[in-house]
Amino acid sequence: MAPHMDLPPTKIVRLLQLGDGEGALRASSIWQCVSCQTCSTRCPKSVDCAAVMDALRQIAFERGMASAAERRTVVFQKAFLDNIRRNGRLNEIELIAAFKGEVFFRDRSLPFLFQDAGLAAQLQKRRKLHLRGEKVRDRGVVARIFERAGGGSR
Repeated sequence: MAPHMDLPPTKIVRLLQLGDGEGALRASSIWQCVSCQTCSTRCPKSVDCAAVMDALRQIAFERGMASAAERRTVVFQKAFLDNIRRNGRLNEIELIAAFKGEVFFRDRSLPFLFQDAGLAAQLQKRRKLHLRGEKVRDRGVVARIFERAGGGSR
C-alpha cells in the first residue's frame, strides 16, 4: 500500500521523530494502512510501524480528526473484534447488524443501511454468508487471547 499513500510509513515515523504529531495525524496514510506488518518486518531499526499507524488512527479518531468514512472504518473494526470476542469466530449476520446499526444511529444514513443488501443472495449462493453463526466451544481461550493482546474481555 505504501506506493499509494500520501506519506509512506517511514515518513510518518520521521514526522513523529521530528515532533510533528499533527502532520502525522493529518496524513491519509494512517487510514490506508492495512496492518499487514510488512513495514514493521522490513524496518532495519525494528520500529513497529504498523503499531504506530494503529495508534495514530486511534488518536485521530479520539480527537475527532477522522472523516465520516474513516470513522466508519473504526466502527467496523470495533464491531468485528467485539463479534470475535463474543463468539470466538465471525458471525456475519451479527457483524452486519452491529456495524450497520451503529453507523445508521450515528449518521442517520438510510441509503448506507441498505446499500449492500443486494449482495446477500450472491454471498449466500456461494456459501460465504452464514445465516446462523456458531460459537467456539471454549470461549475462555478466546478471552485469554484478547486479555494477552490487551483487549480485555469487556
